[in-house]
Order: sequence, then C-alpha cells, then structure tokens
Amino acid sequence: MILYRPVGTKELELIKESGNLRFPERLPDQPIFYPVLNEKYATEIASQWNVKYNEDHKGYVTAFEIDDEYCKKFEVHTVGASYHQELWVPADELDTFNQHIMGEIHVISEFPEE
Repeated sequence: MILYRPVGTKELELIKESGNLRFPERLPDQPIFYPVLNEKYATEIASQWNVKYNEDHKGYVTAFEIDDEYCKKFEVHTVGASYHQELWVPADELDTFNQHIMGEIHVISEFPEE
C-alpha cells in the first residue's frame, strides 16, 4: 500500500536523520499519527496548512510503501470530503508502524509560501 504524509521542515529533517526510513515520535499532544490515503489530500494539507503554519512557510508531501496486511489493523477515517481519508495509527504504535515501511520515505512535492 502506498501512503502519503504531509510534513513540515522540522519533521522532514527528522525523517532524513533516520536515513528516510522512519517517521519521528509524536509529541505528547499528538496521540494519533495519520498518514493519508491519496496524494491529492496530502497535497492540500502540505500546500495550504503546512505552508501557512510552519515557521519557514514550507510544506512537503512524502510517499512511502507499507505492508498491506499490517495496515488492515488500522481504521480509515474520512474527515471531510470523500477523498479526505486518513489511516489513524495510535502514537504508541508508531515504532511498529515504522518497522513495516518497505523501502524509503520519499519527498514527492514541496510547497513554498506563495
């Protein structure tokens, strides 16, 4: 399964520090890690939310492959339009989630402030 994760510069730096193999731990006020199921939705978040609210006004879309069978254990949530679909992974599962990533996490889009 290919999933997407919109990130800001700080999160991207932590991903790079892992050799592009892992997502960083969630902060205490972030109980859910939510990769999204399609590039369109990830692009909206990165280009509209990340660009607006990150200090450097940049947003990135990452893409990665993860084991299909493992992902079946997580609920898909639609949080707006029909394509606003997220996989909700509890923060305490993120280490195990990272172990199921197949290959590297790739940046596929970058958005500066317009």
